[in-house]
Amino acid sequence: MREAPETGGQGHGHGHGHGHGVTAGADRRYLTAALALILAYMSGEVVIGLVARSLALLSDAAHMLTDAVAIMLALIAMRIAARPPKGGYTYGLRRAEILSAQLNGLTLLLLAAYFVYEGIGRLVDPPAVNGQLVFWTSLAGVAVNIAATWLISKANRSSLNVEGAFQHILNDLYAFISTAIAGLVVWTTGFARADAIASLVVAALMLKAGYGLLRDAGRVLMEAAPAGIDPTELGSRLAERPCVQEVHDLHVWEVSSGYPALSAHVLVEPKGDCHAVRRDLQEVLRASYGITHTTLEVDHVDDRFHCEDPHGPRHVAADADEPHEHIGRTGCDH
Repeated sequence: MREAPETGGQGHGHGHGHGHGVTAGADRRYLTAALALILAYMSGEVVIGLVARSLALLSDAAHMLTDAVAIMLALIAMRIAARPPKGGYTYGLRRAEILSAQLNGLTLLLLAAYFVYEGIGRLVDPPAVNGQLVFWTSLAGVAVNIAATWLISKANRSSLNVEGAFQHILNDLYAFISTAIAGLVVWTTGFARADAIASLVVAALMLKAGYGLLRDAGRVLMEAAPAGIDPTELGSRLAERPCVQEVHDLHVWEVSSGYPALSAHVLVEPKGDCHAVRRDLQEVLRASYGITHTTLEVDHVDDRFHCEDPHGPRHVAADADEPHEHIGRTGCDH
């Protein structure tokens, strides 16, 4: 019997469990509070950066603008992702969060490239910088970013969407610390190039965080196995369970961050209980790998799959050329 696509309920052979201890409403409140802090401070920093002629302050302000955009994107993506599955979107719109994380990563890389360009120019020809103004403004920025970082750290960071916003804020905190040090150096020694050096440090931090977000979001979009799960090891473990003769067409991927899914075809010994085997495998996947969304097609060994020795070595096989089968059938012939 072939199951219908899932549309929000729980079908035979499927399990769900996506709680993370932090409610979506609480996540939105933490992100909104952080957004308000950032927007208020950023407005003043732009003015002070222009007055002080500090590229480091302006780069921090630009970074704070991306922080604000990142949080707004995260809030929008959370709203979209929370919509229930319907129509052709049988998984809902959960991957809106992944697209948001990718956009956050891309903005970090683009800003990093711009500040590398500007920073090198200022190393060659440094302008006069008001170091005292840069120093005190940066200290205020450190305080604001500590508060914003704390707020977002209380949200569910297992979501790449929230993690993207968090990385923006955390990098901005490091940037303000770097800028404060540069402002102190300019103020006390007159070494104007310290401001440009600080902007290059900020750019390096942006590159690191942006690359990490793009890499992790890209793995989800390419349906790679979740980080920390080896499909070969997982398949071998399933094939070693009682009554299991073979596991093939095994696919494991993430629908969205923190939402792993798995499908596989399992062959059971001629006298084995298919339904008991399915329940056993689902418990192994839940307890050992945190995978609660499973589509297991369980059948008895028959002439098509018959081994020379039905009680011989169990094994797992994978067909790399087959696409993922998100909808399968569960059952066996008696």
